[in-house]
Amino acid sequence: MFDRNFGAFLFDMDGTVLTSIAAAERVWTRWAQRHGLDVARFLPTIHGVQAVDTVRRQAPNLPGIDIAAETAWVTQAEIEDVDGIAPIPGAVAFLAALPPERWTIVTSATRELAAARLRAAGLPPPARMVCAEDITRGKPEPDGYLLAAERLGVRPEDCLIFEDAPAGIAAGEAAGGTVLVITQTHHQPLETTHATVHDYLGLAATVAADGSLRLTCHTAGDRAGKGPASR
Repeated sequence: MFDRNFGAFLFDMDGTVLTSIAAAERVWTRWAQRHGLDVARFLPTIHGVQAVDTVRRQAPNLPGIDIAAETAWVTQAEIEDVDGIAPIPGAVAFLAALPPERWTIVTSATRELAAARLRAAGLPPPARMVCAEDITRGKPEPDGYLLAAERLGVRPEDCLIFEDAPAGIAAGEAAGGTVLVITQTHHQPLETTHATVHDYLGLAATVAADGSLRLTCHTAGDRAGKGPASR
């Protein structure tokens, strides 16, 4: 699928290794309704970024809002609501087959929320996971992916970055990695120049003698391609 080996695989979490859209949108709908926001216009803005950044973007429309308190409310509500969270098809087996020192997750969620969602999806948290508390600037800034590469002892440009949302894709690009877009949760086309796959079914990683990884796609004609990506 890619004619090269990679030092490590870096994965976004929500929408990339698991689906939490229904749970997240239930919580954010309640939050938006509390503040009189247009829910239909607001919900598309929540994906792929830290909760604090979503709240901060709305602050000019909500005079006197306590950003820290509102972010804490959303985060706790998301931790408590994991109904319907499930792994992306094929993700459990794909991740389980990777050498543990050669992959991790880079998420905009807090560590506690990430742990709750991974547990609900039946996915063990990886070592060296990068969460919201670990960085100052969230996606679309590259900080999370740069830190993950450092923790794994590889160069960012030697990483294959699995993403699903525009903010995360931009973060992967800015980090200098190669981006692969997972489209399983996409309901609308996503214009992208990056390679795309629907899910992890048919994907496998071959481990070279030096420990580097090569991604292979057993059903390339059906599941791998270039954008635009669509469900």
